Amino acid sequence: MTSRAAPSGKEAVKVKRRSGSVGRKQTADIEELTSSGNKALQEGRPQEALRYFRDALKAAEQLQDSRVLRACSFNLGAAYVEVGRPRKGLDFLRHAQPGPKADRLPDLQFNLALAHDALGQSREAATYFLQAAQLYRSQGDGCSEGDACVEMSRCYSRTRDWALAAQGYLRAAESYRVANMLDYAATALSEAGSHMTQSDQCNQEDIIGVLSECLSLMGSITDPRTLGELYLSVGVSYCRLRSFQEAVQCFQKALSPAAKWPPLLPKVLHNLGAALNSMGQFRSAVDYHRLAAGLYGSQGCRGDQARCFSNLAFAFSRIGEEEEAAESLILALQGFRDTGDYLAQAQVCEVLAECYLVQRKQHKAVQLYKQALSALSHCQDSGGIQDQLVERLTATLQQSLTVGPQKPHPPAPHSLWPHRHSLPIGPHVRKSDITKSPGTAANQQPDAPETDAPGSQQEASETPEYMSIAPGQSSDQLNKRQRSESPPPHTHHSTPEEHLWDMWTLSPH
Repeated sequence: MTSRAAPSGKEAVKVKRRSGSVGRKQTADIEELTSSGNKALQEGRPQEALRYFRDALKAAEQLQDSRVLRACSFNLGAAYVEVGRPRKGLDFLRHAQPGPKADRLPDLQFNLALAHDALGQSREAATYFLQAAQLYRSQGDGCSEGDACVEMSRCYSRTRDWALAAQGYLRAAESYRVANMLDYAATALSEAGSHMTQSDQCNQEDIIGVLSECLSLMGSITDPRTLGELYLSVGVSYCRLRSFQEAVQCFQKALSPAAKWPPLLPKVLHNLGAALNSMGQFRSAVDYHRLAAGLYGSQGCRGDQARCFSNLAFAFSRIGEEEEAAESLILALQGFRDTGDYLAQAQVCEVLAECYLVQRKQHKAVQLYKQALSALSHCQDSGGIQDQLVERLTATLQQSLTVGPQKPHPPAPHSLWPHRHSLPIGPHVRKSDITKSPGTAANQQPDAPETDAPGSQQEASETPEYMSIAPGQSSDQLNKRQRSESPPPHTHHSTPEEHLWDMWTLSPH
């Protein structure tokens, strides 16, 4: 988030004109230096801005005008925060506080918040952001109020206060609406809905209301990237609510705008395939998994490509294509090896071993169980999982030593441990709300599953794990912008796994 210095030299300092040529020259120098510093900040040259503001402060010290000195200290403090030196910035910002009046200066509160945030003091930062938001509101500045609320929500997200973060995003959405910035309002609503899905204090009906409100604003958005990412974000939230029909509709609407933004398209295809898996529509899902895997590969995203192959293997296994499932798992395993993801390697090895058991390939299954144990040795806190794998390896070895032909048996149902980026069904997925909230029955009646996979929809919808980094990391787009020139904010531009929802578990619980 860009620090807030005063908008221009004359407005920033407003130096009282002094009699005499020396005073006039000092005044002109301060105003010129301040103006140049602000321009450098706006153009992304913070180090240069720092030099200008430092020189302005030196000139102000010669004037011996406390008001001008505070203004220059404010600008220099903001610049230090911007260049990543928040502690020094905080010192100068404190020098800029004019006693009790400091509590009435929103930009000062905002920059104090940024400094505390950069120092990792999220709760202190949230307090200052809230004060800034209240002051901006009193001035009728809805845009700045929205920005402050977004930053406050990001602080609460880092402390995992999901409900408070959601409230902040809802207030931001209201502020942006007042400022007639509907694209930013929609983004704030999508973030609010995402955080609400993480909070046990929010019920499904309220979350759906926020997501529906977000969707109602989509018609005002023309930027394809923004539109695609918003549909993607809302779709992921619907998946967390297990409202898969609504999720699929969002992902399908995201396809057209995402096609105009190549980095986004595989994420949409990835999530669409995973949601179709959850609805038991495995044959339809296969094509999306393949397309997503191909695009991830062309973009060099091996980890995401491997997860797509895992989803593809799940779909193939549910329609009886065991050979195709095994091939997809082998590709997934190679991808996880390339990225050094040992936990995912162990997961895939275990599932692939059970595929080979179905095909009476006990020798290969033994090898895979051993590989799973080897990969797991690199993971912490894996004792219980290791015991489970050793037990299965022992049973497979005993079976391979049995004299006479053996009828293959399907793998016993079991739960795979979550991938490190996943959020398994648990306290963050409100099962009680899902089963009790009005309208749930409609959401749990998806399109008929594939005829060659009877009963698959129920099994699939009970096993997903959610691939999503903790929300709140994608709200930078609400802040890093030039309001009059830049396109609307983007819901996703940090890590490849962000805003991904995955049917990771490859066998039913």
